[in-house]
Amino acid sequence: MVTKYDKRDRAALFRKRLALAMDEAGVNQSLLARQVAVDRSTISQLLSPGLTRLPNAQVVGECAMALGVSADWLLGLSDRPERAADLLAATMSITEAPRALVDEQILAWHREAAGYKIRHVPATLPDMFKIRAMLEWEHADALQRTTEQAVGASEDRLRWIRESPSDYEIAIARHEVESFARGEGYYRGLPVAVRVAQLEHLRTLTHQLYPRLRIYLFDARRVFSAPLTVFGPLIATLYLGRHYVTFRDRVRITAFTEHFDWLVREAEITARALPAFLDKLRDEIG
Repeated sequence: MVTKYDKRDRAALFRKRLALAMDEAGVNQSLLARQVAVDRSTISQLLSPGLTRLPNAQVVGECAMALGVSADWLLGLSDRPERAADLLAATMSITEAPRALVDEQILAWHREAAGYKIRHVPATLPDMFKIRAMLEWEHADALQRTTEQAVGASEDRLRWIRESPSDYEIAIARHEVESFARGEGYYRGLPVAVRVAQLEHLRTLTHQLYPRLRIYLFDARRVFSAPLTVFGPLIATLYLGRHYVTFRDRVRITAFTEHFDWLVREAEITARALPAFLDKLRDEIG
């Protein structure tokens, strides 16, 4: 919370913060005067203990720009010296998302959040739960890698989940799993035998790893989510296809977390009910 000041106290705070910013930037009065395009005497007056009035907005803004701090901080309106653009850059970033399973950035985020709950909405079935035959079919033409590399990367992700101290919650649109089982849409052309084996593998994992791994299916006609991952209270990542948009500020991470928890509350198929649902889909396709 920012403290409220009267005019004289705010002027004193401005003087103190201006001197601090100059010292940290290694800027003396003469250099700052040249950068701000004022006389040196003007800067001297701004730093004078007798200053009881704040300078005009133009001078404050020019000083802030020259010293790499925010005008709000100089005036005591913010407790953060960083400029808005710098704060945004620190709390939000855009990272390339390669069309490959070997994604060191994702693994790094998982390691950073070890011990925290990981919430995940995948774009399709989660890569780390896919069997070899599924990966061979899905990535044969898309990846400039050998099948062994793709499978190895998937196994590494699954191994991390097995050994990690984190709990994992995954929310998937129900129609995504049903489309997979029926070989529709994205999964058109996927052999029946592969679909059956994949459903059985997913069922086995949900049984083995429960309750540390909980998968929920929501009805996308009622609720919706883009692909995203929330790494505890540390990172929230939105998947755009070619890039990840990543947030590290508390407000946005909380918003992503509440969004995910809403999907779980609205889920048609709970984690406990998922194995029976997978069995039903497997039986329907033989």
